[in-house]
Amino acid sequence: MLSHPEQKESNKKNYHSIKKRLLLMKKMLWVILMMSTGTSFTSPLFPLYQEHYRLSSLQITVLFAVYAVALLPTLFIVGSRGSSWGLKRVLRISILLSILASILFMASHQAWLVYAARMLVGIAYGSFTGTAVAFLLKQTPKEKSGKAILLSGMAVSVGFGLGPALAGLIIEYLHFMPLRAPFWVLTVLLLSAWAGLETLRDEDYQAHKERQQAASVPISLRVSADIKPHFLSFSALPVFTLFTLNGIVLSLIPSFVKNVIHTSNLAVSGLLILLLMGGGTMMQMLPWFKHPVVRLRIGITLLAFGAWLVVLSGTLESISLMWAGVLVQALGSGWTFQISLRLAGELPHVSERSRVITTYYFSGYIGFIVPIVGVGLLSFLFNLYMSLIVLNVLATLIVLYMLGYSVKFARYYAERNEKQAQVEGFPAKVSSQVLRP
Repeated sequence: MLSHPEQKESNKKNYHSIKKRLLLMKKMLWVILMMSTGTSFTSPLFPLYQEHYRLSSLQITVLFAVYAVALLPTLFIVGSRGSSWGLKRVLRISILLSILASILFMASHQAWLVYAARMLVGIAYGSFTGTAVAFLLKQTPKEKSGKAILLSGMAVSVGFGLGPALAGLIIEYLHFMPLRAPFWVLTVLLLSAWAGLETLRDEDYQAHKERQQAASVPISLRVSADIKPHFLSFSALPVFTLFTLNGIVLSLIPSFVKNVIHTSNLAVSGLLILLLMGGGTMMQMLPWFKHPVVRLRIGITLLAFGAWLVVLSGTLESISLMWAGVLVQALGSGWTFQISLRLAGELPHVSERSRVITTYYFSGYIGFIVPIVGVGLLSFLFNLYMSLIVLNVLATLIVLYMLGYSVKFARYYAERNEKQAQVEGFPAKVSSQVLRP
């Protein structure tokens, strides 16, 4: 046994070690926030690109879609092989690609350069997404890993909303080179992310051994059989639905601002996107309904209800209804994203966490493409609003399925946590009472 002075010195070292790792965790969260800000930064500029390059509605839709088309294969490949290439190295390349895309946006004088820059953003964030969470957990004390995953989700949500808000405000009120000036600010933010990443510690010897083992694993996004049905139905499917419904609203906001609010103020588009993507963060902070199953049930219900309000606002040309719909959808997005991401990190074994989280984000971005492809296909049969109604009906049916499945998942989740509590030495009866919804 250690003597009292030795024990005191050991405790002091442990305290400083945990404090240092918490600082590293905060720096990595800043990197995630800045990269997420850059991802959605161009949204308020789409009407300007359409006017400047004389793009058709279809060409603008394609410009919106090429980001996800480039992101998905990158996420698939890097999500499987990122560990073998070195997490920090992959993140560094991702940030540099984002900076290059920002420079390309600034230098563009032809439409194809804007498309190329948008695809480059997709490649950069596709390689960043799954890798960032895995690297964040390496910087985080083990007892804070659950909190780190939740904070990373909040950083992503805030970043997705902050980017369009900043860009919209710069365009509307700076009155100077609207297609260039926003990207000066973005480049500075991305440089701060790069600087923050370089202050984080690189992988140790054990991580290099893991990289060698990961190199022999085939490229895939498989999920272990014991958690697969629960993960797909109550983690991957919620984020798929979330990205689908948010993708519908994101693609509509510029036209809604013009036709419903009857304003050309581009800052309004950015602020609406900030409310949609960042407003859910407020919901995540609320202490109500702490049980994850209950929280996710409420989240997906609010998500669907808000989406219907937004679509209805376009039909009725109601400004107040649109703001209310975006707010309700934002609140539902917050809890849906928070809990589905938490389950993606909590259900798998630690060694499979990076792959499962990558699969989670892959499912989400598949959903991001759905409204673009869906509206395009349905437009051959219906007008825009009828196409959106059809998509909303399909999303609502998925929500009803998830609400039904939640009964089965609640039993599985309670039994799983009960077993874990017994292993860790807690009474099974107490854990069962606490964890059952």
